[in-house]
Parts: sequence; structure tokens; C-alpha cells
Amino acid sequence: MMRRALIAAVIVVTCGWSSARAADAAFTQFIASLWPEAQAAGVSRATFDEQTRGLEPDYKLPDLILPGRPATGAPSQAEFVQVPADYVKDASIARLAGEGQRLLQKYNSALTKIEQSSGVPATVMLAIWGRETDYGRYTLPYDLVRVLATQAYVGRRKDTYRNEFILALKILGEGVVTRKDMRSSWAGATGLTQFLPSEYYKHGVDFDRDGRIDIWHSVPDALASAAQQLVNKGWQSGVRWAYEVQAPAKVDCTTGVPEVTKPIGQWLREGFVPVRGQKLSAAEQAQPASLLQPEGIYGPSFLTTKNYFVIKEYNFSDLYVLFVGHLSDRMTSPLPFATPWSASKQLRTKDVETMQRGLTRVGLYKDKIDGKAGMQTRAALGAYQKSAGLKVDCWPSEEVLRSIQAAR
Repeated sequence: MMRRALIAAVIVVTCGWSSARAADAAFTQFIASLWPEAQAAGVSRATFDEQTRGLEPDYKLPDLILPGRPATGAPSQAEFVQVPADYVKDASIARLAGEGQRLLQKYNSALTKIEQSSGVPATVMLAIWGRETDYGRYTLPYDLVRVLATQAYVGRRKDTYRNEFILALKILGEGVVTRKDMRSSWAGATGLTQFLPSEYYKHGVDFDRDGRIDIWHSVPDALASAAQQLVNKGWQSGVRWAYEVQAPAKVDCTTGVPEVTKPIGQWLREGFVPVRGQKLSAAEQAQPASLLQPEGIYGPSFLTTKNYFVIKEYNFSDLYVLFVGHLSDRMTSPLPFATPWSASKQLRTKDVETMQRGLTRVGLYKDKIDGKAGMQTRAALGAYQKSAGLKVDCWPSEEVLRSIQAAR
């Protein structure tokens, strides 16, 4: 009996090794097949061979599609599963703002020049750096080449990562950074201000003029590159990212979507009031803006400008933009948001997905089923609440989830 069990165990282990070897052999073959594309992109044979020799996939990464295994989703990023009070923690903002004030002085000369040429405030550049890598103190956990190769092989966006992998090899071939220092997030963002390789080539700036665009070691290069990315995505000089306002009591939270845009002056005439008695100039009141209520009718409300959505292209999350924008403000003013956050609980990702499917089924939601309670989801939720005779608060609660499920 014992002997048969041992033999069976050996067979299982051997089969496991065989399948692993087969999988790795297929991966190696896949990587080798990318050589013509790499060559066309300007990667030398020596660089290609050096960087791919012994390369193995990392099947523990999220967002992969692996044969014979359940599909893995992206990890539950804090931007999408935490309530605002937990994500935009005042203690974290205060700490980063204090450090940002010190860095404003340390890099004053470079920041002043970048701000003058780009129109992006120095505090916004620093806030992005602070949020992305804690001003360079956070060590990114992954090897970029391995991440990109794995995602190109079995990721959900193979074609995108195939190109990013080749461009990463191109960067290494140019000698700007070593493989050891080319650390990344699970999604392949690298450097002090977190760029994909394609973004490096689109937006990278050699600010210190040493002949290299080094976003890994040169703070001026990284900050100038972050500013250039915002400029290339439409940054408007002299325009704030958002204005915190007090919403009128009968606000229609379903209007909180980018498609509903009005001059700020019109929002004010409709009863929205800038917090702390702030007076807006005629030029500011003429700016188009959208309503943002991250907690529905609860918590702070904002009138968001074009620059809000430009920052959102850096990271597609309302909470990310709130963090960066507020951190930027706190470097010059110690004041927190005027209205406190009130939500204490966020639905789990799978529950928000259920909600989105239900809203899609009744024709109220037409965006991605991604488990993220963003602007479009909150507005569709409010529309459902209207139709179902529920309190309209545009907040994904368990109560409204049960109502949607019961309506099936």
C-alpha cells in the first residue's frame, strides 16, 4: 500500500515537472519568436540574448489567463476598494506634504524651470512622485523584463505588453539603466514616477542634459517627464485641478459624470458654494467643470476642471486624482478638505460587478464590468434608485445591491 502511494506520488511530481518544463519551453519559444520585432525596433542581438537568457515567466502575477486554472483578476488596488477616508488619509497627506515642502526647496531651480516651460505646478509634479513611489523611498517589487514578458505571454492584454517588453529591451540596450535597477509594479510601470516603457519614449525628458533620459535616478528627469506626460495629455496652464464646493441640499447626484459639463459660474448659480468663502475670479467662473461626488451625496463635492481629467489619465481613478490634487494643495496650505468623509464601508469588487451587471441588464450602465464604483457606476446607480423609488444617493450600498438582485 505504502509502495503504491509512493509510486503514485513520484508519478504526480514527475508529471508536474514535465508539464512545468513543457510550459517553460513554450515560453522560451515564444520569447525567441519576438526577435524579429525587437530587431525592427532597434534592439541589438547581443542585448536581446543577454536579457532573455534564462528568462522565466512569473505565473504568480495577477491579471493572467493560464490554461487549466481560473483566470486571475487584477489585484484589489486601493484606489478602487478603499473608502476615500482610508485612501486619502490625512496623516499620509500631511507626512507627504511636509516632505514635499522640503523637496520644493531642494529642487527649486529645476522645478521652477520645468513649471515655467510646461505650465504644470511644481507641487503637482512632486505630488505624483510622492504618490507613486513615496519620493523614491518605495522599492518596486518586480523585475520589469520578467513582468512584461509574462504579461505578453499569458496576460489579458498580450499585444500591449508585447510592445512594452520590446521597448524595455530597447531601453536596456541604450544603457540608461541596468536590469537590476529596472524594478516595476506588477503592471509594468517603472521609475520614480512610474512610466511604462512606451510612456518613457513618448514623454521622457532629459532635463539635466546629460545625454540620457533617466527616470530611475535623476529626479529632474523624472519630474520633467511627469510634467511632459501631463502636457501631452492636454494640461492647461493656470487652471486648478478642482474646486471643493458645498452642494445644494437637493443636488441631483446622477449629473456627476464627465459628460455633464457647465461653466463653474453656472454651477454656482445653481446653488454650489465654494468652501471657506473662497472667491472665484471671472476667468475661473468661465472655466468648464464637471461635478464629482466620490461618496455620492455624502462627503465632499468638487467641481473638476480639464486638468482633473488629465491627471486621471496618469492613473484612471478618482481617488488617485483626489490624492494627488489634495497633496499638491497641502504643500502650500495646511487645510484639509472642508467637508469630512463619511462612508465607512466599500462593497467588495465582486459585489460591485454584480451591481454593474444588473444596471447593464436594465439599460442604465454601458461601461466596463470592472468592480470599480467610479463616476459612471455611481451615476447609473443613482438613476436606478430614482426608477426604483429608493433614496437617491449614488452610493453603492448593500441595500441597493439587494434591490438590484431582487429585480432580476
